[in-house]
Amino acid sequence: MSREYPRFPIPGVAAVTINNGKILLAVRGKPPSMGKWGIPGGIVELGEKVEDAVIREVFEETNVVIKPIKLITVLNSIVHDDEGKIRTHYVLLEYLCEYVSGEVHAASDAPDAKWISFEKLDSIDMMESTRKFVKQVAKQEGYI
Repeated sequence: MSREYPRFPIPGVAAVTINNGKILLAVRGKPPSMGKWGIPGGIVELGEKVEDAVIREVFEETNVVIKPIKLITVLNSIVHDDEGKIRTHYVLLEYLCEYVSGEVHAASDAPDAKWISFEKLDSIDMMESTRKFVKQVAKQEGYI
């Protein structure tokens, strides 16, 4: 199914993974937000459980193994074109995850990946909505 002008919403997952005062981020290799830093994630494959999808996607982007702890929220990302047609529609399941193992480096699905301290979040190129979300989760979960 095409990601643009899909017939149905596309399910996606993302992982907020915090370890030693830093958050795991990756540069988006595909739209939306291509080229910007964000929380690792991607599309759920047919027959895949959402928890397995978040584990796979994080590994594919960062070479890090994580464990989903809890579902934080479900977000809707719906973008219309100039004619009012739905250009993209994602239903995104955002998970709080625990670091398990692995040396972080950009893997097959991301141009760059690294652990970034919360103090440096304001100085990196990321969508403001993502920055706000990450800080909100970190605060609610007692990390900052």
